[in-house]
Amino acid sequence: MSSTTTGQVIRCKAAVAWEAGKPLVIEEVEVAPPQKMEVRIKILFTSLCHTDVYFWEAKGQNPVFPRILGHEAGGVVESVGEGVTDLQPGDHVLPVFTGECKECAHCKSEESNMCDLLRINTDRGVMLHDQKSRFSINGKPIFHFVGTSTFSEYTVVHVGCLAKINPLAPLDKVCVLSCGISTGLGATLNVAKPKKGSSVAVFGRGAVGLAAAEGARISGASRIVGVDLNANRFELAKKFGVTEFVNPKDYKKPVQEVIAEMTNGGVDRSVECTGHVDAMISAFECVHDGWGVAVLVGVPHKDAVFKTNPMNLLNERTLKGTFFGNYKPRSDIPSVVEKYMNKELEVEKFITHEVPFSEINKAFDLMLKGEGIRCIIRMDA
Repeated sequence: MSSTTTGQVIRCKAAVAWEAGKPLVIEEVEVAPPQKMEVRIKILFTSLCHTDVYFWEAKGQNPVFPRILGHEAGGVVESVGEGVTDLQPGDHVLPVFTGECKECAHCKSEESNMCDLLRINTDRGVMLHDQKSRFSINGKPIFHFVGTSTFSEYTVVHVGCLAKINPLAPLDKVCVLSCGISTGLGATLNVAKPKKGSSVAVFGRGAVGLAAAEGARISGASRIVGVDLNANRFELAKKFGVTEFVNPKDYKKPVQEVIAEMTNGGVDRSVECTGHVDAMISAFECVHDGWGVAVLVGVPHKDAVFKTNPMNLLNERTLKGTFFGNYKPRSDIPSVVEKYMNKELEVEKFITHEVPFSEINKAFDLMLKGEGIRCIIRMDA
């Protein structure tokens, strides 16, 4: 990184969402220097996650525009602001939509990753330090997104939302570990914790669900049951260790009863990755009494209500929830990257498309059509 840009405004290209549902526009933006506890990074690769599309469509939440979306990415530190001691220019980092201040009760707890200071806030379009944006066009502020805004050649991120990773790790691969894949993987490895030889049901075959299945494969589960309404996804899911496929539409009875019959009373673990409350209930009710554990990952509609007979709990089934796979961004994500480097975790199979930054709207089209899993966006192309 050139030290000549330190402390200076950088002009660069960014894909700006001017209004809900309209194609992003590549604009020249000004990116201000990092302030206290902030880091400016050069984004080399970013990826499109369904969350970006959800907030771009802005159908169910407060619309915050104009905005620079993007939160799955890999980059290199360009400069650091006051008070930043554990990162320096040239470090390789993954920006994360949630953070780890290392000082609050959650960060000091071994059981939580829900940092009080830096927990995801989808409504906030400014930096915490001064409640201002670091992006502007001709003096007009452009809002941030979940503290990352990676659809820009340069972005400014709070130091607590950056995982410093092995500089030998290829950023065009490991960039996808900063959101969905770690969420699904961690839900299985850190929360469900299936034993070797056990049975696991995974609801949903998107990137998060496939990552949850990958976690079951890594754990040595002998039966991994994929549950999805789209039968076309089974062949793809086999690459992630899925051994059997159940489409709820093929049965007249509830899918939890189907799975219980298939598995002699229920699976040992289940992971729900769709966010549909009916699937959540099925995921809980399909685990075996006595020892079954169900983990909820998908985010439901704000008015959704989870209903089940309390006897399902009294019969020693466990229901758990997870956020970002229970990973602490700064402390734990570097070790997920090492799983890839050690060939324990296969990341390439999640990456199905690649587009140059100038064609970022193609990535949105692919996701809206349900094609592929992850599309890498090359910032230099």
